[in-house]
Amino acid sequence: MGNEEAVFFSRVLTELTLSFHIIYATIGVGVPLMIMIAQWVGIKKQDEHYILLARRWTRGFVITVAVGVVTGTAIGLQLSLLWPNFMELAGNVIALPLFMETFAFFFEAIFLGIYIYTWDRFKNAKRHLLLLIPVALGASFSAIFITIVNAFMNAPQGFDLVKGQLVNVRPLVAMFNPAMPTKVAHVLVTAYMTSAFILAAIGAYRLLKGSNHTYHKKALFLTMKLGFVFSIATAIIGDFSGKYLAEYQPEKLAAAEWHFETGEGAPLILYGVLANDEVKYAIKIPYALSFLAHSSLYSSVIGLDQFPEEDIPPLYIHYLFDVMVTIGMWMVGLSVFYLLGMWLKWSFIEAKWFRWLIVLGGPLSIIAIEAGWWLAEVGRQPWILRGIMRTHEAATSSGQVDVMLWLFVGLYLILGIGSVLVLWRMFRKNPVERELADRAAEKAGDQKWILK
Repeated sequence: MGNEEAVFFSRVLTELTLSFHIIYATIGVGVPLMIMIAQWVGIKKQDEHYILLARRWTRGFVITVAVGVVTGTAIGLQLSLLWPNFMELAGNVIALPLFMETFAFFFEAIFLGIYIYTWDRFKNAKRHLLLLIPVALGASFSAIFITIVNAFMNAPQGFDLVKGQLVNVRPLVAMFNPAMPTKVAHVLVTAYMTSAFILAAIGAYRLLKGSNHTYHKKALFLTMKLGFVFSIATAIIGDFSGKYLAEYQPEKLAAAEWHFETGEGAPLILYGVLANDEVKYAIKIPYALSFLAHSSLYSSVIGLDQFPEEDIPPLYIHYLFDVMVTIGMWMVGLSVFYLLGMWLKWSFIEAKWFRWLIVLGGPLSIIAIEAGWWLAEVGRQPWILRGIMRTHEAATSSGQVDVMLWLFVGLYLILGIGSVLVLWRMFRKNPVERELADRAAEKAGDQKWILK
């Protein structure tokens, strides 16, 4: 296998791993916050349903964490094996956040174990709730540190290259690069949003399947409120991300928007097809790209005509942008209608067709996360370290990458199917109604023992 084939299979395997891992990583970052909010609401309202929400979500979360650890380890392994030249250069600069990410994970895991073990062992439930703070912080900081590494790949700084040798390495400068604020904020908020809509989809599905229990209604209402809040935050941060691209990665913005010629008052192009460098059947919003890029309707936006052809990202990232934005706006609208419907007591909110839309929102949110991640990674091409190292320069020349690809495909199939089956059986054999009855009986028994 020549170097071109090695590069191709290395990219395919890395994309496969990241695409699989991002699902579990997103859940791993977002669900701890959902658990903490549910338990806090339960304690505040003295509502056993919300306490049970936190308890059951925690059980499912543990399964996703286990799979996330395996896939995260696979990413670390593949960085060293598939992209050795990149790691040789960047590893000397950006090793600090990689180490801190591991520390954050262990910090989260330790307190998660204590939290699970100490259920019902605290007389004051608020003390048990406090254990969730380091769990949620650890999960979020784990995402922050690994996203800093990705931000560095888009805006490398904090070192000098003199005759191919690294000198004057400044790790903190490398970490706090221009891409870091928007990337970190976007990753965190979309993780919270996606987790909320996934949990909402589960609640809506249980209601559709005949379990008309108050528990599921409360779960749906709580998660749809949280989904709305974080979807609005995602849209705001997305605006900042567009302004970052306009200043620091204009070729990526131009490729995503099919903006071929530099000009003022640039329109935002949605959908459409590209035929011989001509955009057809698209929706064009006048002046919107100029406003997105520079907060001015008449500002000039750099087009692809300002870049050499070999530095232009693949133009199909436009479709990834469309998918991400369309699903994001759809989920904002869906959550708005749900919350307004609950407030104004609209009857269609409890209709089957509307609940099916909420169920569909779970997988759609995952698709949006995937599209956004592909947009971020493919949009950086042809660079692995923008402006310094091209992707083909960083890859291994090994002839065994194709074999590795098939081995990891098998691993991910086992992990994906296995985790779904375990979660399905876990909650199917332990329905909410039974668990609530068991907890009520347990409390009644405790009270009898105290009276005796």
